[in-house]
Amino acid sequence: MDHNHRMAVLETALTTAGGALSAGVGVVLGALLTRRAQDRHWVRDRQLAAYQDLLREYATFVIIIKRAHDGRTGWNYDWARWSAALTCASLVAPVRVAREIDAFGRAVGGFLGVAARDTIGDPLDAAAFDRAMRGPAEAQIALVNAIRDSLEPGSGTLDFPLGGSVSDRRPD
Repeated sequence: MDHNHRMAVLETALTTAGGALSAGVGVVLGALLTRRAQDRHWVRDRQLAAYQDLLREYATFVIIIKRAHDGRTGWNYDWARWSAALTCASLVAPVRVAREIDAFGRAVGGFLGVAARDTIGDPLDAAAFDRAMRGPAEAQIALVNAIRDSLEPGSGTLDFPLGGSVSDRRPD
């Protein structure tokens, strides 16, 4: 084989190898980017589910307690569900949202200190219940806004509690 022929074969081999390497790198990078997008989608789905559970549990026990005060009846709620919802939401939340979850949990604790009482012999009237709800309502607004911003930056902020809060009045 003469020198020119060997150079042509070497050039062809290098070009083919370079093309194969380039294609391989493209496949690997594509797979990594796809995996990263899938991971982000999975995390977002887990976050949404956890946030929904948290807000659902909150609404559930507030309604139970409110009805008990209004009707002067007893009530029961499985507090393990609330605790689990708080923990699960905090586990998947970004730090800013986790801090708001903690503040929301503390505000709910303050509400429970007032409202989780003898609803038969010593119920709260509507005005006292509304006053007890102010802290959780404000904390819920802050939490929902942090969640919205973490999931969709620039989505705007809300200035009212969600889910038809116990009172039609907005917190002061």
